[in-house]
Amino acid sequence: MRVVSGIQPTGKPHLGNYLGAIVNYVKLQDEAHAAGGECFIFLADLHAISQPHDPAELTQNTREMVATLVACGVDPSKTVLFNQAQVPAHAELQWLLNGTARMGWLNRMTQWKDKAGKNREGQSVALFTYPVLQAADVLLYQATHVPVGEDQKQHLELARDIAQKFNNDFCPEDAPLFTLPEPYIPPAAARIMSLRDGTAKMSKSDPSDMSRISLTDDADTIMKKIKKAKTDPEPLPSEEKGLEDRAEALNLVGIYGALTGKSVAEVLGEFGGQGFGAFKPALGELLVETLSPINARFMELKDDQESLDAILARGAAQAREHGVPTLDATYKALGLVRGR
Repeated sequence: MRVVSGIQPTGKPHLGNYLGAIVNYVKLQDEAHAAGGECFIFLADLHAISQPHDPAELTQNTREMVATLVACGVDPSKTVLFNQAQVPAHAELQWLLNGTARMGWLNRMTQWKDKAGKNREGQSVALFTYPVLQAADVLLYQATHVPVGEDQKQHLELARDIAQKFNNDFCPEDAPLFTLPEPYIPPAAARIMSLRDGTAKMSKSDPSDMSRISLTDDADTIMKKIKKAKTDPEPLPSEEKGLEDRAEALNLVGIYGALTGKSVAEVLGEFGGQGFGAFKPALGELLVETLSPINARFMELKDDQESLDAILARGAAQAREHGVPTLDATYKALGLVRGR
């Protein structure tokens, strides 16, 4: 079992990142380690430059994301934790795979259409081709499993298509070069929505800070945001079907369930019939209890640049070592002369 996953170092991580991705990183790390497998988690800083960015912010966000992951339980002794920029093989392999990827495949990518909008001509080439870099990210390490949400399934399918075509075009039938990665879809992946709009995902890019719980928020801020979270005047129902067309109520119940490991039905069994005047304080206290240790550890780490850089350097050295055989074999399969 070799798990590979990346996370963009953009903005301050929020509750949606924690419950939707980081919690599962920790679970996968522990599962892979217990089974004698390996787990690679990288900060996708090369992906971050596909859209306009502030270089100084990218530097700071990269280090802060390392601090966040470690504070949340990602263990550098169990996980190869690094950033793409320190492993040139990611960019090299992307270029080699660009010869196999097809324009038509990339044109069909939903995220390209969404992010480019009507101004496709004004977008960077990197935004168009970054799914090929994503393919390189996982194929470089011969990943067997890649954690994906609904919005990334298509990109993993593209990685499999690229791997399959490369194997068919350049490898003996009985000796394919690339492993076709399988999606790992966590059974309880939480989908956390905005505190201001229950139909929109919680997002770092939302202009309202009140729309999200940041992992750096202190206890008072968390309680304030939950208290002011959008709801409706009705009490919580006793059954799940009573949450239909009540997106904000469903979101808050879902957050409580994700934090406690309970189903929506179980949460409603506990709070059904009560108003938000009772439920919100309970949810706020649960969030504070869960996030306070993470916040404390993050605050310890975030300004320790030497330690954070050392974590990245160690992980990058391990990643470079693991990636060399695949990269060398790719150059050879393509007939590229590199000398010794």
